Amino acid sequence: MRKVLKVLLALVGIGFGCGLVAWVLYSFKCPGYDYVLRYTTIPAVMIAIYAVVGILFGIIFYILSPKIIDGVRGFFQKLEKRLTEMPALDILFGVLGIMLGLLFAFLLSLIVRTINVPVLPEVIMLLLYFVCGYYGGYIGVTRRSELMDGASGRRGHLAKGLGSESARPKLLDTSVIIDGRIYDICKTGFLEGQIIIPAFVLKELRHIADSSDAMKRARGRRGLDILHAMQRELDQRVCVVERDYDDMDEVDLKLLRLAGDMGGILVTNDYNLNKVAAVQNMPVLNINDLSNAIRSVLLPGEELPLAIVKEGKEAGQGVGYLPDGTMVIIENGKKHIGETADLIVTSALQTSAGRLVFAKLK
Repeated sequence: MRKVLKVLLALVGIGFGCGLVAWVLYSFKCPGYDYVLRYTTIPAVMIAIYAVVGILFGIIFYILSPKIIDGVRGFFQKLEKRLTEMPALDILFGVLGIMLGLLFAFLLSLIVRTINVPVLPEVIMLLLYFVCGYYGGYIGVTRRSELMDGASGRRGHLAKGLGSESARPKLLDTSVIIDGRIYDICKTGFLEGQIIIPAFVLKELRHIADSSDAMKRARGRRGLDILHAMQRELDQRVCVVERDYDDMDEVDLKLLRLAGDMGGILVTNDYNLNKVAAVQNMPVLNINDLSNAIRSVLLPGEELPLAIVKEGKEAGQGVGYLPDGTMVIIENGKKHIGETADLIVTSALQTSAGRLVFAKLK
């Protein structure tokens, strides 16, 4: 099949070369044109010119055929992959946008045709159709949510349209979806407003679920299961927003920008994202902060039995975990690893990254 394509491209090259000769001889008039045409109309000369130029372009196209074939194949593979990943509504609005863009280009071409300069009107019209068609499709895909919600074009207006009440929309990041506690919080009714899942977060979650690493794959699938349960239980409160930012690569930066555009609040349990949002004065709801706030307080001097499961970072330390996952660092607990010991709490430290409890052996 590849050899057949190379031969076909060589024939296309021959046809292109012959067409180029015809265009130069009969369309491209220059000083001395009549003198040149007088000698090129001789049949033998015409055949020689067509043959030489046609064969030359045929050889050039044959040599370049592997790159042309690979380039076209790669383009269609990327296009197929992109169309497979795109939601059906994106494809529909993209096609409608292209049609409107081409219609706009046609109306502009009526004006361009009045230009009395050879070749220039055709070139301008070709560019018009390409540019208007491309941007029509781009606007149709990227602004689909606004068009469906009847927004005027500002993401702040979209936020009001998405909110079930006057509450600001809540944007979930990948880590908080995988964590799973957001589902239980939403069911209790403590989190008001629309729950927004950005499309690029959903895409990242899907990539994690398809990872070759078993741990990442399990986490990604857990996140997708949580989203499915939220959409089923919370009905219309969960909404996927298709807005993306092609000028950014990092999902965290896209999240911050989308939250700012929508006037929403970011929901996360990512410590670093929490800090970056604080620097940008972006409102954030950290699930770890909420967990720490409602967690029972262990006061210094309080006694508790705990299993010491591993060695700590410092010399002689042991580490155990409370039922809620809180890490307990035990002074001189290394020698009791694998045992359940009675401890006395000495202090506790709360951060956005979690909570640490320090204790010693009784």
